[in-house]
Amino acid sequence: MPNQFKKDLVKDLSQTLESATAVVLVDYSGLSVQKQQELKKRLREVGSTMTVAKNTLFKIAAQNAKYPSEAITDEILAGPSAFIITEEDPIAPLQIIAKFAKEFEIPKFKVGIIEGSHQDKDSLEKLSTLPGKSALTAQAMGAISAPLYGLVGTLEGNLQKLVYILQAKVKE
Repeated sequence: MPNQFKKDLVKDLSQTLESATAVVLVDYSGLSVQKQQELKKRLREVGSTMTVAKNTLFKIAAQNAKYPSEAITDEILAGPSAFIITEEDPIAPLQIIAKFAKEFEIPKFKVGIIEGSHQDKDSLEKLSTLPGKSALTAQAMGAISAPLYGLVGTLEGNLQKLVYILQAKVKE
């Protein structure tokens, strides 16, 4: 890294990687500039960015950010790599990439770091089929609260029966 521009780039990328909830590496070879712009637009809608940098610069930045070594091996970083980075919902960009890949067959997942844990290609594909974090939270809350609503309904029914019986006694 002889020049200052590269040093600044690594420093900025390291800071971005440290604050990210998810970083996904994809192979974008064969993706035209127009399709890259479309993918970037879709990713921005969910609070993510797509960055292309030299693999060696990314590797140095990831090492500075203390990323798992299995995510930044030379085999993984071989060939053209784009880095999808998000500080928000970690599943949303995976969904966008998977939908985009179904449409255009490009890009392909390499690896990712989702909330600090290393994910391989298969794991990323499985995670991309999950609903977003907010939807999962809502589903969990619904599953927890459903029995409570049933209990409340049962108790209200018994109270209503008691009120009807008392009203009938008052009318007699």
